[in-house]
Amino acid sequence: MKTLLLVRHAKSSWESPGIPDFDRGLNERGKRDAPQMAKRLKKMGIKIDLLLSSPAKRAKKTAELFAAGMHRRSEEVHCEPELYLPHHGSFYSLISKLPDKVSCAAIFSHNPGITDFANSLTDVRVDNMPTCSVFAVNISGDSWANAEAAPKTFLFFDYPKSATED
Repeated sequence: MKTLLLVRHAKSSWESPGIPDFDRGLNERGKRDAPQMAKRLKKMGIKIDLLLSSPAKRAKKTAELFAAGMHRRSEEVHCEPELYLPHHGSFYSLISKLPDKVSCAAIFSHNPGITDFANSLTDVRVDNMPTCSVFAVNISGDSWANAEAAPKTFLFFDYPKSATED
């Protein structure tokens, strides 16, 4: 059994309108939400073995904040160019190449691609993955190479505004 976490990047900053989309960082809410969501995952007992991120600044920073929340180094975040403005095939292309020793992988990417991909995995549908949301599924089998054809089970969908932190 494999666990896949799809994470939309945290809220990005628009304070400098001239900055290219790729280079936009996180705003204060994004910097607050990412560690909070990592804390929720940790509370659920989820241990991320591999963090893959779009190289865009806001996605990479979100992944680094999740890594820190899981007591991992930011250097453990692997950037994959195809996760920036991804299409459906980009996700399976990456997933199928994951090492089988990885039990739980987290992918940090962007809308609309990440929402479309999440909606293709199970019968559970979300209209829109809000910033810093997590859509999780279990994938049957022991190999990521078979992930596309393997049966998948919805685990949960969570996002910062879905609950109040204690």
